[in-house]
Amino acid sequence: MKKIIAIMTLTLLTFFSLHNTANAYSYGDPNEEKIAEAYKKMVVQLDKNPPNFSETEKIYDTVKEEIDQHMGPEPSKLIKENLEKEEKEGLIENMQKILALNIDRRLSGVDKNFEDYETSKRLLAKGHATYQALSPVVSEKDPEMDKQIKAEFDKALEALGNPGLFGVGKKEADKEAFKQSKKIIIDDLQKEFETENFELGHFNVGQEEESTTSEKTEWTDLSNIKNWLPLIVIIAIIAGVVIYVIRKRR
Repeated sequence: MKKIIAIMTLTLLTFFSLHNTANAYSYGDPNEEKIAEAYKKMVVQLDKNPPNFSETEKIYDTVKEEIDQHMGPEPSKLIKENLEKEEKEGLIENMQKILALNIDRRLSGVDKNFEDYETSKRLLAKGHATYQALSPVVSEKDPEMDKQIKAEFDKALEALGNPGLFGVGKKEADKEAFKQSKKIIIDDLQKEFETENFELGHFNVGQEEESTTSEKTEWTDLSNIKNWLPLIVIIAIIAGVVIYVIRKRR
């Protein structure tokens, strides 16, 4: 009986260790970054012959409020001028700058909420999703920079650590390592897209935190069946052991 209990305990510890390690170093579902998704849709409309500026403006208007709220009115003024003058290239370039600023915004949010693992991971995921939209542009101009930024995003994710489950798989966070990765990412983006160096105060971090907290967190969402898997595995193991013991006693 003692052997069975020992095996069951070892199995559970191994399972949770692997489960948490996998979760710690995957971005999860960022629920898509709206600004990045809008940019991709806008480019599709602008690549038409002739460019569809009317639809492009409608798409931009779906994220204008968020951009104004967190970055101020200046970015939208430039975009609206590009739309009025039907400046395709200028419009795309200014949207790319907005994406670069959005990454700065998201990473600044992580910096501010670093002790909150779930919030930090979600914000980093949104920053990463934003960079995925910019990556082809960076890669075409400077492949080495693109590789470096991607590597620093991975390092930033590792720097968040892992709270573990019941103490299993826990890894301490490293804020200094995160700050180093953040600096490299932002410096590269500012160099590539010639964006202004926005200080943290330029972003409405308080509203950022509130809006992020109100969103459904994918990795703690009980409506997502995969989040029930650990409990199902535990029940299955316990049930198997109980059935085995009962049959053996008979």
